Amino acid sequence: MGYGSRMSTPAINLDNVRRQFPGLARTQGEDTYAFFDGPGGSQVSQAVADAVAHYLLYTNANSGGYFASSVESDAIVDAARIAAAEFVGGTPDEIAFGPNMTTLNFLLAHAAARTFDPGDEIVTTELDHDANVSPWLQVAEDHGLIVRQARLHRPDGTLDFEHLESLLSPKTRVVAFTLASNCLGTVPPAQRIVHAAHAVGALAWVDAVHFAPHRRVDRMAIGADVLLTSPYKWFGPHLGVASIRHDLAASWPADRVRPADEEPAGHRFETGTQSHEAQAGMVAAIDYIASLGEGTTRSDRLDSAFAAIRIHEDALALRFFNGIADMEHIHLYGLSDRDRFTERVATFSFTVTRHHPDQVAERLAEQAIAVWSGNFYALSATQALGIEETGGAVRVGFLHYTTPDEVDRLVAALGALA
Repeated sequence: MGYGSRMSTPAINLDNVRRQFPGLARTQGEDTYAFFDGPGGSQVSQAVADAVAHYLLYTNANSGGYFASSVESDAIVDAARIAAAEFVGGTPDEIAFGPNMTTLNFLLAHAAARTFDPGDEIVTTELDHDANVSPWLQVAEDHGLIVRQARLHRPDGTLDFEHLESLLSPKTRVVAFTLASNCLGTVPPAQRIVHAAHAVGALAWVDAVHFAPHRRVDRMAIGADVLLTSPYKWFGPHLGVASIRHDLAASWPADRVRPADEEPAGHRFETGTQSHEAQAGMVAAIDYIASLGEGTTRSDRLDSAFAAIRIHEDALALRFFNGIADMEHIHLYGLSDRDRFTERVATFSFTVTRHHPDQVAERLAEQAIAVWSGNFYALSATQALGIEETGGAVRVGFLHYTTPDEVDRLVAALGALA
C-alpha cells in the first residue's frame, strides 16, 4: 500500500499522542523517563489497557457457549481476526494467534517441515532475529534438512542479496527473512527477496515484528506466504499474530485436540484457549494507530497514520545521526549514509569506546534514559559484525511518541561519555 496515497498526510500531534500513554509520564527523581527501548517492546496506550481490563472484568468467558459473555467473547475474537487481517494483510481466516511470535513461528515451522523431504533446504539471513532462525535450525535437525544463511554487508549492515540468490536452488523450500533488522534497523528489499524465493518454488517467510510499528505491513502486497508479528511492539499486549496463505494454512498438519480438527485455515494452529483479553487489546492498539490517520475506512486511516509516523521517525533518526556524527567515541553499525535512510527504520546500534555496552545502558538508566544492550536475540548479526564476544552493542529506537527533545537529551548523555 502506498503511504498517504488516498489522502494528505497528517502531522503527528505529540502532545495528544503522549497524553494517551500513561507510562510516558514516569519519573525518576526530577527526570521524566525517556523510552528508547521500543525495539524490545513499546509503551501501551490507555485505550489498550482499558480494553484488556474491560474484557477481564465484564466479558471473561470461553468460546462457543450460548450465554451472553461467551457470545461476546466470540465477537471479540471475530473482531480481532478482522482487525489483524487489515493490519498485516490477508483475510480473517488466514490469521492465527499465539502467545508470542516466537512460539507461533516454532509451531508453524514444525508444521511446514513435516511436508518437506530430507535434504531440502532453508535459507535464512544474518539480519534476522533468532526467532526466524532457530525454528529452522530445529526443524532441520528433526527432518534432515539443510539451513543456509545469507550474509549481511559488514560495512553498512545491508543484506548481500547476490549472496542470498547464490544460495537458492530447486531444493530450497523456505526463504526466511525480516522486513527490518531489530539490531541495525536495515530494511531489506522484501519484494525482490519474495520474487527470488518464488522463482525457485520456495515459500517467502517473513518476520514483520520490528517493521510493524514503523511502516505499513501488507503480506498480500509483498507477496509473502507467511508473515508474523507481535502487537507488544506496536503499542498492544503480549501476543503473536501470523497471516498464512490460505491453501498452506488449510493443508499443513496441525497439532490439535481432536474436537477442533474442523477449524478453518489459520485457526487450526491455535492450540487451546487463546488470550481473549490480549486479542481485545490488540484491536484497541490497531484502532489507536488508525486514529493517527485520516480516511473513511480503518485501512485508509492506517495508510495515512503510517505515512505520518514515517515522516516523524525519519526526522528523529536524522536528528540523532547528526547529533552523534562528530563523536569519535561512538561507533555506529549499519547504514550511515543520510541519502539511504529510506532503507532503514529509526533503530540504531552502536558501541562506545572504553565502555562495555551494559555499562552504557546502566549509566543512561541512572539518567532515566531507557535503552537496551547485548545482542537483542539478533545473534547472527552481532556475530557477523564481530561484536558478540565483547558484549554486543547499545541499541536505541525511536517511535512516534518520541520527542525531538528526548533525542537531544540522549545525544547529550552519549556525548558526556567521551
